Amino acid sequence: MANVKFWYLHALSNVALHANFNMNALFSFFGKISAACLLASSVFAQATSDPLASLNQFLKQTQSGRAQFTQVVSSPAKADQPPRRKTSSGTFEFQRPQQFRFMYQKPFVQSMVADGQSLWLFDADLNQVTVRKQSQLLGQTPVALIAAAGDLKTLQAEFTLKAEPDAEGLQWVKATPKQSEGAVQSIRVGLKSEAMAQGATNPSVLSVLEIVDGLGQTSRLSFQNFEVNLKLPADTFQFKTPPGVQVIRP
Repeated sequence: MANVKFWYLHALSNVALHANFNMNALFSFFGKISAACLLASSVFAQATSDPLASLNQFLKQTQSGRAQFTQVVSSPAKADQPPRRKTSSGTFEFQRPQQFRFMYQKPFVQSMVADGQSLWLFDADLNQVTVRKQSQLLGQTPVALIAAAGDLKTLQAEFTLKAEPDAEGLQWVKATPKQSEGAVQSIRVGLKSEAMAQGATNPSVLSVLEIVDGLGQTSRLSFQNFEVNLKLPADTFQFKTPPGVQVIRP
């Protein structure tokens, strides 16, 4: 069971974080573009058939958001291990600049909270929380695509962006980190075009995020019931350590 959870936590962290984090000690995180590419449902003023333009529109017009998500992590087969596939679910909230909150509810209760200064990773099962400075963790990571970049120009400082052919009813943009030493190899953003009520324009909706890490693991997050530009409570991105929980500051 311990080995299974170690793999699971390692995979989850690669989606949200810049590198691997495991609940036993290791924690690396994803962060600089962290709140710009939230995947879910967001209405834009105008539609476009250009995936890069659709992404730019989303980044410029979305300042905060909340969604439910399902995450599927697939690990390739190894010499002594068969392929692995794990599914998790929870809720996600973000607010620019660089604040976000992942609440994993199944199969393990975890939370990742970034308040703009520190990143808190809490594992209820292990009864411990790991705290790091966000300034040490920001970079070319998936969450960076969700919480920090305000337009394509900002995003392109860290990523090489490429429009890909439509698939699965979505527009796709592939983001490749410009620095090759990171834990993330590539990120694919899927945007959905949906007709507005009057049918005048087709707003772009961020609905899927796919991450391939340096170990060959693929993580796919699908967002549902996405709400944008909400006025979130001030304490949404504040982590309060429960009594008796061990605090680790690497």
